[in-house]
Amino acid sequence: MTIPRSSGILLHPTSLPGPYGIGELGTHAHAFLDWLSAAGQHFWQVMPLGPTGYGDSPYQSFSAFAGNPYLISLDILQDEGFLLDSDFEGAPTFDHLRVDYGLQYVWRNQMLRRAFSHFEQQLQPGQDTESVHTQLAQEFAAYKDREAEWLRDYALFMALKLEQGGLPWNAWPMPLRRREEAALDEARDRLRRETDYISFLQFIFERQWRAVRQYADQRGIKVIGDIPIFVALDSADAWANPELFYFDDQGQPTVVAGVPPDYFSETGQLWGNPLYNWEEMQRRGFDWWIKRFKASLKLYDVIRVDHFRGFAGYWEVPYPAETAMEGRWVPALGHEMFAAVREALGDLPIIAEDLGVITPDVETLRDDYGLPGMAVLQFAFGGGDYAVNAFLPHNLKENQVVYTGTHDNDTSRGWWNNAGAEERANFSAYTGLQPDDQTFTLSLMIMAFESRAKLAIVPLQDILNLSSDHRMNLPGTTTSANWSWRFEQRDLTLSAAVSLRELTERTGRRVTVGSQ
Repeated sequence: MTIPRSSGILLHPTSLPGPYGIGELGTHAHAFLDWLSAAGQHFWQVMPLGPTGYGDSPYQSFSAFAGNPYLISLDILQDEGFLLDSDFEGAPTFDHLRVDYGLQYVWRNQMLRRAFSHFEQQLQPGQDTESVHTQLAQEFAAYKDREAEWLRDYALFMALKLEQGGLPWNAWPMPLRRREEAALDEARDRLRRETDYISFLQFIFERQWRAVRQYADQRGIKVIGDIPIFVALDSADAWANPELFYFDDQGQPTVVAGVPPDYFSETGQLWGNPLYNWEEMQRRGFDWWIKRFKASLKLYDVIRVDHFRGFAGYWEVPYPAETAMEGRWVPALGHEMFAAVREALGDLPIIAEDLGVITPDVETLRDDYGLPGMAVLQFAFGGGDYAVNAFLPHNLKENQVVYTGTHDNDTSRGWWNNAGAEERANFSAYTGLQPDDQTFTLSLMIMAFESRAKLAIVPLQDILNLSSDHRMNLPGTTTSANWSWRFEQRDLTLSAAVSLRELTERTGRRVTVGSQ
């Protein structure tokens, strides 16, 4: 993948402003893109856009192919006649700085069901057959046919999950758990309206996200999106394809994913995702991965593969376990998989998230396919030899993406406030600067932009120089603060855009539309 010398902002759509308690794919997404354009940025990086469940993490989704209905713009639904003014009466009071996912689960789902009911009513006999809704119904039918390969299983999975009181699929009655055909056929008949509703939400999400992408493209902005390497245990993907994972005959995993003890956790991280049966995937020509990358290319211009090292080798933890400490490294078939994907889809625009325990086999896999890796400047000043610390600016590579921090890091201001004496001394010795919490973040941003890495990405929290209270996620925890941060529209000032554009231009990262 060829990346121009450029820069961008990391911001998940849930963090956008808006009146209904969570960021949406409507006017505020467009306003953010306008601000990015004014600031001279070329990339908007988002996290996975899939539907979230317990814990609200976008990296634990009910589907690797579906979109998150929480992101659907209710204002657009109202403009299109799917919601009425009366539907908004009695709306709760929302926190504009934090997402309350419990409130979203109740109220937003009520609103989306009302929208679907209005859609159905418009299609009853006697309605105008030339109406916008009738035309949309034709598009909806075509969408269901086009996306049936994943949508049919996903819609049934979500409908059954609701019917089963939210239980994970491996706690459902055995005929459904084992996907016996008679049980599935009976469920499809019984839950037809519910699966239509779930499919409708995916159709609306796709339309609204496509409009955001088109708006971004008109402003010369490309979208970077994530593929989490693993799928969630309680997902349509695991339920519909159990043979691609290590499950016993009861649908329980025999081994699960995690990472060993590292910078983020002394006991490692026990993710709990089911692990791939790579031999079975290879026997099938890696068709599941080909479909997944193809679907991601519909959502994003560039794909960041999270936990890339898992394609070379992954940390396997016996199930059940309380921590990830008792795991072991197991080789994967990443070379073979990427070869199959390249043969099917050509060279893909992929960024490899190669942080953490990186061994030569990971570097070989990344470099064999010419994929840019990542560097995080917050990791650069913990000590060690200047000649070998891969995150120090003079050691960065051109074919690399440099970040001040990521969604899993503290904000840069928060990092500096919590840094130890050695880290502060190392930073000052390296830069000759004596920053405080008002100047450190800008110093780190300048360092990223002046580096030779072709792409520099900065979380919006760092653009706004926000403290630790505004970090997106604290790995290894399930606090309500995770994934809930939002900003306000007034935070995107013209002066901030001008300053960022000046830094972008001064460091040769301004890309004009059409030159990429």
